[in-house]
Amino acid sequence: MDEAIEDETAFVLRLYSEERKNLVPILQDVCDRLGYLPKVAMERIAEHLAITKGAVYSAATFYNQFRLSPPGRHTVKVCMGTACHIKGGQLILEAWERELDVNVGGVTRDGQFGLERVACVGCCAMAPIVVCDDVVHGRTRPTTVKGIITNLNEEEYDLRGDQDQGD
Repeated sequence: MDEAIEDETAFVLRLYSEERKNLVPILQDVCDRLGYLPKVAMERIAEHLAITKGAVYSAATFYNQFRLSPPGRHTVKVCMGTACHIKGGQLILEAWERELDVNVGGVTRDGQFGLERVACVGCCAMAPIVVCDDVVHGRTRPTTVKGIITNLNEEEYDLRGDQDQGD
């Protein structure tokens, strides 16, 4: 795993000069390629730019676009924009936290689901909104959370081809 991280990070670093002004674009590209910013990647970035590891870590933690831990296999984003908030977004977020047994910003123990709180996703007419793996679920309710999880798990099961083939 570390070798793949090293390779992806090295690929990105070859695209940028060793100027500090490239820190955020490098972090963005590494995060896009890996899904998060592993410690070893941040160390390589610091070496490339000849800055401290602390400077890289500070930038990575200052901007909320960066993750420091691997994302879940499925990404669940609960909209908390004004329309969604007014129509019960907080209750839906709490339902996701209960069903997944994870706090916002976390990943379930099995690594299957990552839960995020996001600002407006631009579908205010369908509020409240939940986006799962880039699929928009409008007019959601706390009672629909279990069904969305079940559908995601069933779709993954079907895609793997693990279902019984019959007798």
